[in-house]
Amino acid sequence: MSEAAISLSGIGKRYQLGSRRAAYTTVRDAIGERGRRRAGSRDAGTLWALRDVSLEIPAGEAVGMIGANGAGKSTLLKILSRITAPTEGEAVIRGRAGSLLEVGTGFHPELSGRENVYLNGAILGMRRAEIARKFDEIVGFAEVEKFIDTPVKRYSSGMYVRLAFAVAAHLDADILLVDEVLAVGDIAFQRKCLGKMQEQTASEGRTVLFVSHNLASIKALTRRCIWLEHGGVRDFGPTESVFRDYILEASSGSDAGVTDLSDITRGRPSAKHFDQKVTFERVELYDADGRVTDTHLERQPVTVRVVLRCRTAIDEEFELLARVRTLDDTWVFAVFSGRRPLRLEPGLWETGFTIDPNPLRAGTYQLEFYCLTHIAQDLVPAAVTLRIASNASPDDDPRYAGGTEYGVVRVDYEWSALEQMGDR
Repeated sequence: MSEAAISLSGIGKRYQLGSRRAAYTTVRDAIGERGRRRAGSRDAGTLWALRDVSLEIPAGEAVGMIGANGAGKSTLLKILSRITAPTEGEAVIRGRAGSLLEVGTGFHPELSGRENVYLNGAILGMRRAEIARKFDEIVGFAEVEKFIDTPVKRYSSGMYVRLAFAVAAHLDADILLVDEVLAVGDIAFQRKCLGKMQEQTASEGRTVLFVSHNLASIKALTRRCIWLEHGGVRDFGPTESVFRDYILEASSGSDAGVTDLSDITRGRPSAKHFDQKVTFERVELYDADGRVTDTHLERQPVTVRVVLRCRTAIDEEFELLARVRTLDDTWVFAVFSGRRPLRLEPGLWETGFTIDPNPLRAGTYQLEFYCLTHIAQDLVPAAVTLRIASNASPDDDPRYAGGTEYGVVRVDYEWSALEQMGDR
């Protein structure tokens, strides 16, 4: 097994909340502090942003890091970048490290792009001759040739990121630490950055620690992933399994996946158009493992359970319709129960359906539910929100690895072999 490029042992980082203490105190500070104490102002306590974090990342491996906001991801990267020191524990970095943590870190707004390349490179530990040798390659990768002599204060956030990443990516570092900043760039540049990091990991043996909330990006680059939760390591293992558990837990809860539709005065068109002898009471969404959740993985079946309230006895043909649409009102497909002669007694009734295979690509959708007998009974246009998360594998073609850029549904198909035809 490769020697660990990053070794963390019992890392903890504590912050003082509400503290006004400084490295030195002036007379004015002392008077002000005494006044605050008399007024009852006190420190709000302490916050452990990280606590007892221990793990090892082998050299030459790309590892992802995920977690909710406030989980400690950025704090850990700052410790590894030597921006801040841990309160307890030890972090060992074996090799030269470069980092890209915030948009424009190390850039001076009044300096041009050219000057900032040299400035940022120097901050990252590059020699002037090294920067000069790689300058054209850096600028070309960032695609800012026309603006390289323009002050960066006139750059867009995307241009900032492109130039900052280009400098960090061309540093001859053994370890690259990248925070969520790539999300600022456009899709094409994100892919370009991922390709660069993949190339460096595979051919140059560079270690990459990549923080992102984007499942497709994490899966495209990494085989293993760290899940931070409340400042500690919740899981560290294969990316796909870690992300699956993370997504499903993040979306689970008392209300996630269950929509109460019992209040017939809300969420419906005007009641004068509906008989409302039968109305929708509740809709529940279940994943492949039978868990209630509003977030599901691509290609995984989605089960919809519909609960109806019959207010008076009905003995006639009856039909339910569910339609799936995007948030911009594009209809994707519909699911019909078919018209059936039924006798419904007053009370609650349940039915449902399973979408398997699930053709939806990663994205957010809404389900509309419609109930009718010989006349319309109930209609809820935006009854349920259904979230589909990417379930792409690292080997998938990036054009089909999630998202709606290439459509909202997947279809199974097979191209025939290309065969030469005779001249005509």
